Amino acid sequence: MLAPKTKRYILKILPFGIITGVFYLVYALVEHGILGDHPIYPSTKNPYNFSIWVPTIISFIIGLLIGLFEVRFLSQTFLKSSFTKKIIFKTLIYLLVIMVATVTIAVVNNTIEFGVSPLSSRVWNGVYRFFSNFAFWSIISYYTVGLTTCLFYTEISDNVGQNVLLNFFTGKYHHPVEEERVFLFLDMKSSTTIAEQLGHITYFKLLRDYYSDLSEAIITFGGEIYQYVGDEIVVTWQLKPNQKHTESVACFFAMKAALNAKSDSYIAKYGLAPTFKAGIHLGKVTTGEIGKIKKDIVFTGDVLNTTARIQGLCNEYNVALLLSKKLVDTLDLKASYEVYELGETELRGRDEKITLYSI
Repeated sequence: MLAPKTKRYILKILPFGIITGVFYLVYALVEHGILGDHPIYPSTKNPYNFSIWVPTIISFIIGLLIGLFEVRFLSQTFLKSSFTKKIIFKTLIYLLVIMVATVTIAVVNNTIEFGVSPLSSRVWNGVYRFFSNFAFWSIISYYTVGLTTCLFYTEISDNVGQNVLLNFFTGKYHHPVEEERVFLFLDMKSSTTIAEQLGHITYFKLLRDYYSDLSEAIITFGGEIYQYVGDEIVVTWQLKPNQKHTESVACFFAMKAALNAKSDSYIAKYGLAPTFKAGIHLGKVTTGEIGKIKKDIVFTGDVLNTTARIQGLCNEYNVALLLSKKLVDTLDLKASYEVYELGETELRGRDEKITLYSI
């Protein structure tokens, strides 16, 4: 089974290969519809030999390589750039890559077609005729649209959430469904005091760094970010049969470690190091698409209110993490962690008492 982080990277890279391959396939079919069995390109006089699968596979592989470069390198370079700047500058960079790739494909095709060396003047004269013709620039324009589509998809995916976008495409929650989920409500400690101390603009920059540093742990342990609510973040995991679900607790400790590792950097930049408290609970929710002007995938159920109230008791118990008894028992956390009971308590707005644990 693939690790959540690996799966996420694959799902970010794969659309580049698929979109690039589909764009070539459509182009080849339209071109064949126009040229039919004509032996040459009328505009360049280069030989025309209808072929789909090999060039489509090459385009798919080139798309995957571009996607790999995007995810591993270029996306980090433009991490703090605006949406529009990302699309424009990345498109120009990848366009250069595509032009080089197109030259390579043209050389290979001409070499095979003419049956001569790749260094033959006959091959390169054909390439020159192709590149100096409008036909070449029409292809480049077409691929620019395809590439922009890839980048647009990636940026939208990062903005709304990869799982959310995939769920919209597949229609998974077009009709409401009931499912079991774990929720982690994480809240920055003393956020009001920090905001007053830093001022609104600097505090917002702190929040941006804070959420960025927490993200790696959430990705690693397969969490889905449901909401950012001021200085609070809500993370969720879907419970699946025959699968251990200690990721939520492991995610908490990984996020804590990430902030500890950056504490000196925060102190140097903001004069303080942020910390957080969290509550984790599980239960049934109804999940579905909602909204007309702006669609969203939302969860409804008592588990969300309960988790929020559990998190709100962290200061009262003087702990950084509170867990519900239902969570501890269902996930069998005692087998992996030192869990200790804090006793029963009443939650605001609930008649029944709930037993809380820390870890």
